[in-house]
Amino acid sequence: MASLFSIRPGFRPGVLDAIAVLTIVAVAIVALLTFRDYGLGWDDFTHAEMGDLLLALYGSGFQDRRAFSFVNLYLYGGGFDMAAALLAKILPFDLFEVRRLAGALVGVVGLIVVWRLGRRIGGPLNGAIATVLLATCPLYYGHMFINPKDSPFAVAMALLLLGLVRAFQEYPRPAPSTTLLFGMGLGFTVGSRIMGAMAALYAIAPQLVLLRADAAAEGLAGALRAFGRFVLALLPGLVVAYLLMGLVWPWSVLAPLNPFRAAAYFEHFFETPWRELYAGDLISVPDMPWTYLPTLLGLKLPELFVALALAGAALAGLRAVRSSVPVRERAVLLLLLGAVFVPILLTLATRPALYNGIRHFVFLLPPMAVLGGLSGAWILERLSRRSAVAACAGGAVILAGVLSPVVEIVRLHPLEYTHFNRIAGGVKGADGRYMLDYWGLSFKEAADELRARLAPARAPPPARAPPAAARCRPP
Repeated sequence: MASLFSIRPGFRPGVLDAIAVLTIVAVAIVALLTFRDYGLGWDDFTHAEMGDLLLALYGSGFQDRRAFSFVNLYLYGGGFDMAAALLAKILPFDLFEVRRLAGALVGVVGLIVVWRLGRRIGGPLNGAIATVLLATCPLYYGHMFINPKDSPFAVAMALLLLGLVRAFQEYPRPAPSTTLLFGMGLGFTVGSRIMGAMAALYAIAPQLVLLRADAAAEGLAGALRAFGRFVLALLPGLVVAYLLMGLVWPWSVLAPLNPFRAAAYFEHFFETPWRELYAGDLISVPDMPWTYLPTLLGLKLPELFVALALAGAALAGLRAVRSSVPVRERAVLLLLLGAVFVPILLTLATRPALYNGIRHFVFLLPPMAVLGGLSGAWILERLSRRSAVAACAGGAVILAGVLSPVVEIVRLHPLEYTHFNRIAGGVKGADGRYMLDYWGLSFKEAADELRARLAPARAPPPARAPPAAARCRPP
């Protein structure tokens, strides 16, 4: 499909691709240098044990089935936990350091997918801007080290979105490589979390647009034939998806209805309710107001990220309803909009329990970054038509906008995920109003500081009154 924007000579595709690649490489290098800095969260021990149980399951030829009854983690996919447990047997680091490193590698893969997704939808400039926006988002960067559930799920959803974008661009005859990519994305997505099946809702509006265009050109029968060819071409992808889902989530294929049982389990809040801090009040998590998600999206993401994503959504919406825009491009833009707004609208309509900030919605960040890339590329393209000076000025503004969260990433390290933007008054302004370190990672910082303060004394502890430290976390 042709690029959404005509790239002028000043925006050389090779240079733009180099910017994206250098950004990804820089994140990878920093991750390799810092992955050992992160503390343990509440869920680390449980997930690490699940990884060992899954390895035992496969190593015993499915005789050791403890993984199928271990707390409630058998209702999730355990691909990340299993991969980390396997890597820990190879790499010269302890298990929890390996888990941090594995998470960083998954996050880097997510940046690569977003670059390819943005480039395919809007060209090299969009791809470069989307990559930079996501790489400099403290919420994404911080979670990729520490989050064994939501970060891998976000990357899997981005991979599925890339497969769907390619499929609609090649409609009604997607290439075999596209079908394979679609199957991989779907398998890893549903194999990470059953809620990934909602991606089917993203495809409804784009498919209707394509059917309507084909019906107008070839009649209803011709439109239905094209749709049938499309479905048949994607069927092998469903087989790939099922096999991958079974690999990373073996419980799901023990019985045909198991995925539906998992979906039914997660329809209701499965823990004893507790209260979390939101807007200065302690509120029971099943009773969070509808403002929770949009408010925290607006306060935890960098200002430029939010502004460009909203502008990109408006731009994509306007182009998606214009009949002069090629129909496949309109379908792809509707798909991208659905990837961001369908989950938000479902959350507002169903009012599930909401807690731990917006960690459950990290999967929204990749498509939001692509929308931001659309508007950023559109702005720079229009400025370049005026003059090179105007384009440079626009580029300087975007550069300043991405450097600001980079400064915050450095300042908050290794607690980047606690970031709040200037609208919230930063972390200091959010303290006492919103949850900050909801996974308890700062206990490592506290322990390191205590050790540093005690080290100069080098005195043995008194036998009758050894030093004591209070804690407020699970063992």
